[in-house]
Formats: sequence, C-alpha cells, structure tokens
Amino acid sequence: MPQPTITFDQFLAVDIRVGTVVTAEVFPQAKKPAYKLVIDFGPEIGQKKSSVQITQHYKPEDLLGRQVCGVVNFPPRQIGPFMSEVLTLGFHDDNGYVVLINADQRVPNGQKLL
Repeated sequence: MPQPTITFDQFLAVDIRVGTVVTAEVFPQAKKPAYKLVIDFGPEIGQKKSSVQITQHYKPEDLLGRQVCGVVNFPPRQIGPFMSEVLTLGFHDDNGYVVLINADQRVPNGQKLL
C-alpha cells in the first residue's frame, strides 16, 4: 500500500518540540498501563501534561530530567480523569512496546524539530 504524501507546509504545521520531564507518576485509572508526565517545553510553551503508555521500558524515577519529543499543537485529549495536552513521541519495538525518541544531545527546552 503506497504511503500518503503530504506537502512540506503540512509537515511544518505539526509542531514537534523537545522538553524535559519534571514529574512522572503511575496513572492507575488508565485502561492500559500508563504514566502521567509533566513536561517542561520552555518559556514559550510552558509545562504540559501527557499520558504515556511506556511502562514496559521505563520507570517513573528514570524519566525525571529526561528530554522527550512531543507534538504540542494537537488539541488536548481527555483520558479518564486526566487531560493529556501533548502527544509524546516514540516507536514500537519488536514486541509492540513504546520506546521514546529524543535528541541525541541535550538541547534547550522548546526547540522545534526542523
């Protein structure tokens, strides 16, 4: 099946930024095992919340201070009692578990993917 094509302007409309995890806690009300994160995307965007299903590869304490990438211009999404404001990005491994993506070197929070 051929992949749909998008224009460069459509790609630029997706606002992907880097931020640092400032809090991470278990989200017991989620249907699938998940964490609730607060991510600092710098002074322009501020801190945003995200629900992430990454419990197979990460522990909450290991996420603190870690930089992650997220789409910051999707509308917020209600997940149980939690409002997720950012889509945190990752890839599925061979078992279908999410592995987070990030910059290979530390960059200022809020930097936009180019």
